[in-house]
Amino acid sequence: MSEISSASALRPTVVVVGGGYGGIGVAKALDDVADVVLVEPKDAFVHNVAALRALVEPGWLPRIFLPYDRLLSRGRVVQDRAVKVEAKRVILASGQEIPADYIVLATGSRYPFPAKIDTADTGEARGHFRAAHHALADADRVLLMGSGPVGLELAGEILAAWPAKRVTITGLAANILPGAYDPELRAEPRRQLTDRGAELLLSTALTAEPPSAPGTLRTFTVETVAGKQITADVWFRCHGVVPVTDYLDEELATARTARGYLNVTPQLRLEGAHTVFAIGDIAAIDADMAARAGLQADLAAANIRTMITGDGDLSSYEPMPAGILVPLGPDGGAGQFPGQGVVPARVVAHMKGRAMFVDRYEEILGISGPAAEPGK
Repeated sequence: MSEISSASALRPTVVVVGGGYGGIGVAKALDDVADVVLVEPKDAFVHNVAALRALVEPGWLPRIFLPYDRLLSRGRVVQDRAVKVEAKRVILASGQEIPADYIVLATGSRYPFPAKIDTADTGEARGHFRAAHHALADADRVLLMGSGPVGLELAGEILAAWPAKRVTITGLAANILPGAYDPELRAEPRRQLTDRGAELLLSTALTAEPPSAPGTLRTFTVETVAGKQITADVWFRCHGVVPVTDYLDEELATARTARGYLNVTPQLRLEGAHTVFAIGDIAAIDADMAARAGLQADLAAANIRTMITGDGDLSSYEPMPAGILVPLGPDGGAGQFPGQGVVPARVVAHMKGRAMFVDRYEEILGISGPAAEPGK
């Protein structure tokens, strides 16, 4: 195996595994004090928050695939996949090894398209979005399997773009939005979606999945276990979070829970591995709370900086009460802020629904405006 060494013996090497929301935050924050190596298989940062908008409005595609080349001024981005992570070394699929003084695990989670993509190539991903967009545009009836945030948000995007479409949402739970949320938060999206004509079938399981692949145009009929038939022209799976932590060596893998999340200390370090941190979706301390990735990145970066400089004490992460913003198209939706209760659609639209936080991540990645789409 070949080896990638530190750029300077005087600067410790911090390897950040994963170039999503948490990964870019911690990498940028430590670029001035360490030799930062960001390992990410995708050739561009994917702004998943706006992925559902890009499905119904392909003009958004250039704004959800953002290049990494201006993220770091001193460090570097290695386009590769980590296949084995040890306490002091990261081994890549290419066979290269990166020795590390500190490691930050920020590999996030897998989720079905279109909320997330499963390809490392931007061109291929854009093609997938465009094909699914055309199928969706030509469909009269849409089935969304999953009544969590993704299913609701996708329904809202579809009905905002095509008010005449018939959208059916199924869910195994008795209510939408599982989690410790205010009952009013569930009532408001239900009201908005049903007012737009969406049908919510909760406490509902299908006898079998649709015969076509998700995101493809093909009329089908499926049946619920209660005997109700649902006919649609296209469908999408809107459930199924899987944390990506299968690359840890035996020693570090002892931190993995039965569901694949990683137990961390209040300082966001793996138990028994004081120089290995885990943040974002994979950290069991706030599992599946994507909005917390930035906060965790800031704290992990601050703690690594403290360990490097020896100046100050390590900080502890405090898990926060449930909070969420669920836009239903550019102008609809509802949300809940920790300790502040439910916020109305106009607040959700102002904070998230219209711009989808794109400007924030363009700034982090050093992009002054929308990334240009190749060939455009």
